[in-house]
Amino acid sequence: MSVLRARTRDVVVDRVERIAEDVVSLVLVNQDGSPFPAWEPGSHVDLHLGEEHVRQYSLCSSPTDLSHLRIAVLNVPDSRGGSTWVHENIRPGETVSISEPRNNFPIKDSRKYLFLAGGIGITPIIPMIEWAHAAGKEWQLIYGGRSRGSMAFGDRLREEYGDRVQLVPEDESGRMDLQAVLGLPRAHMLVYACGPTGMLRTVEDLCMGWPPGSLHTEKFAATALGTTSAAEPFDVDLVRSGKTVRVPTDRTILDAVEDVGVRVLSSCRHGLCGTCETTVLAGEPEHRDAVLPQEDRDSGDMMMICVSRAAAGCRRLALDL
Repeated sequence: MSVLRARTRDVVVDRVERIAEDVVSLVLVNQDGSPFPAWEPGSHVDLHLGEEHVRQYSLCSSPTDLSHLRIAVLNVPDSRGGSTWVHENIRPGETVSISEPRNNFPIKDSRKYLFLAGGIGITPIIPMIEWAHAAGKEWQLIYGGRSRGSMAFGDRLREEYGDRVQLVPEDESGRMDLQAVLGLPRAHMLVYACGPTGMLRTVEDLCMGWPPGSLHTEKFAATALGTTSAAEPFDVDLVRSGKTVRVPTDRTILDAVEDVGVRVLSSCRHGLCGTCETTVLAGEPEHRDAVLPQEDRDSGDMMMICVSRAAAGCRRLALDL
């Protein structure tokens, strides 16, 4: 098998700070003290945790200060184990490996912005707010969480931006009233939302009546293999390599491609990072990732081969590999 991993760099954990209930912030610096490459709001990095885990975390530091990068990690004990590993093992002064920043959640230019965050979903929103504020845009943040103590950066955002920031701790105010916020489409406004799956499903439903392209989301999880309609084996033609591979029900396209020695850049292998994005030349994919925007899903021209498969009834895909 030939496995091609995304480029990484070793960095030093400068500070570890507990910033909310079950949330720690890691401040990362280059080993030689040099600045990081420029990055844009919405970017994330892959954090390599020992030999077993690679996890994606949004950058929540300022893109204008490249002396360090900051990520925030919510400890989710029932997840795949990466967050617990961070909380239990990473200490200041340690060296960790990260990818270069990648942006699957870019902010587009608009007159007005509505930012919606649920829990740790605030992290990619923070640099967006900084950018929108500096650019003189009209914007509002509505940020929900279990309690004030669980809402990372909440107090800081209120102090810095005042009434533009609405905090909605559930134990005090109930859940965010998304119907009231999104029930009436607003002209020249883009909606950026990040948070739990249930929240994002509601946001997507309520934004169906908004102009196309108004809503932009980032999700925490991709669709699990086997949970949607297309689970049959299928064939994949690797056009540039001149090979055809069979993808069984219990394997991914990425697995099958690597088995025949074709090198594909990959990282998370869970449909969360966007590294393995591949051009589709023929056939209909079924998208199971949490990365591609809706317009790219609808076009069928791209897919994340670590989780996505051929659609039901499609027995063959052709990929630019």
